[in-house]
Amino acid sequence: MDSIPLWAQIGVLVLLLLASAFFSIAETSMMASSRLRLRHLAKKGSRAARLTQSLLDRTDRLLGAVLLGNNLLNAAATAIVTAISISYFGHNEWALLAATLVIAFLILVFSEITPKVIGATYPERIALPSSFVLRAVLWLSTPAVWFVNLFVRGLLRLLRIPYGPQTGDQQRLTAEELRTAVLESASFIPGKHRSILLNLFDLEQVTVDDLMTPRARMEVLDVSHPVASIRQQLATCYHNKLPVVDGDTSRVIGVLHVRKLLPLLDAESLSHESIRQILVRPYYVPCGTPILQQLQMFQDNQQRLGLVVDEYGEVQGLVTLEDIVEEIVGEFTTQAPGLGTRGLRWDDHGYAVVDGSTPLRELNRRLSLRLPLAGPKTVNGLILEELQEIPSGPCCIRYERCIVEVIQIHDQSVRSVRLIRTA
Repeated sequence: MDSIPLWAQIGVLVLLLLASAFFSIAETSMMASSRLRLRHLAKKGSRAARLTQSLLDRTDRLLGAVLLGNNLLNAAATAIVTAISISYFGHNEWALLAATLVIAFLILVFSEITPKVIGATYPERIALPSSFVLRAVLWLSTPAVWFVNLFVRGLLRLLRIPYGPQTGDQQRLTAEELRTAVLESASFIPGKHRSILLNLFDLEQVTVDDLMTPRARMEVLDVSHPVASIRQQLATCYHNKLPVVDGDTSRVIGVLHVRKLLPLLDAESLSHESIRQILVRPYYVPCGTPILQQLQMFQDNQQRLGLVVDEYGEVQGLVTLEDIVEEIVGEFTTQAPGLGTRGLRWDDHGYAVVDGSTPLRELNRRLSLRLPLAGPKTVNGLILEELQEIPSGPCCIRYERCIVEVIQIHDQSVRSVRLIRTA
């Protein structure tokens, strides 16, 4: 080393530190790159993205080549600084200690921490161009990497740790991870679109029982009533389809398309028999059917309305295609007066009066509550489950974020309650 000028030695040292910094920044950027982003760029025709994917598919070889080059360069830099120290200061212990501290500082700052921070900040921007250099390094270092990996495989087997190439299948996102990604994409996805995507994730836990209109709130047409009463009901009906019963409201004999009877409303030909002739067969849906599955069943059977039945065949309510669509995109259809929930909101005093048959999911969504959804589906059911009896008078139950006060009881059920918002 005495024959080599000091400036040349320092120049080689700088080159070694820069080369080590390249391996550090390339390693961090490759590991921090989004596999989904790389897959998207590869599908758009990016050659660098495809090359980066191929390198990441064999992480063991990639890390072996990067770490081998990085450690060799750091060792060479340390050797040069030590040689410079011995050349100018001899075997002085304090000089060797100072040289060790200096090279450790230079490696940490310029070859490790700074490059890795930059690589983690701009992963794809650095990983894509770096992949071309890394491929050449990987090809040149194949024998050495293979030899080193022999010991790595043996150690991993001894520790009983699975060993093998990491493929894209191991990088798939779960539903919760996708949900988090959507929540954090506020600057890229409009609020309405983000709300629809979040609703889609929630559909996995929603069944027809959560969306159906309970039997007590169903508007049905009873053909046992006089024709004049039927004509009056059809003239003021807010629905296109009506379940039809014959005296027994728990037994549906068919579904009526109201528009088919409109020409007969002013005619004398409207009769019970003419109504029965145009009824269509009811479409039944089992309780507990997931709404995503039911949406597919509506499409396959070309239906828009289904009657939800329990294990005994008793009608529990009805669910429509519009109910499922509104669960995804929000309310957009016209509802009958008194049956809508658009008026659900807190007043200036933090109160909200709601019907006992109001679905809990609707209250949670519109009033930002956290009422339990695992059991009963309505406010009335929630109160009865909590009290284990029908309340005989006004009472209060405290839940997270609100107090539920019973204010009206009728026909063995809670008709209306007052919600009191708590801090």
